[in-house]
Amino acid sequence: MLELLEKAVMTTIGVAAMTQKKAEELVADMKDRCKISEDEGKHLVERIQEIAKESREKVREMAEVEVQKVVERLGLVSREEFDQLSKRVRELETRLNG
Repeated sequence: MLELLEKAVMTTIGVAAMTQKKAEELVADMKDRCKISEDEGKHLVERIQEIAKESREKVREMAEVEVQKVVERLGLVSREEFDQLSKRVRELETRLNG
């Protein structure tokens, strides 16, 4: 029963954006409606928060990958590459002027 409730909750809410307070409110409502125990409710809150954390991490990773693709497609250089080139130019200028 708890697994079924958990799946229903996960499919009906935006897990990645769920706050601790919202999860607790949802579980309190579920406890009243579905007669789940305090321990089951606590477990559900913990599981919701765990899934939310995992979802946020996956979204962050996906965003990083997509940004990197755009950077490569546009032919932009990374900050590290820019800094290396800038250092090289300064060294060459020093040699020419020195």
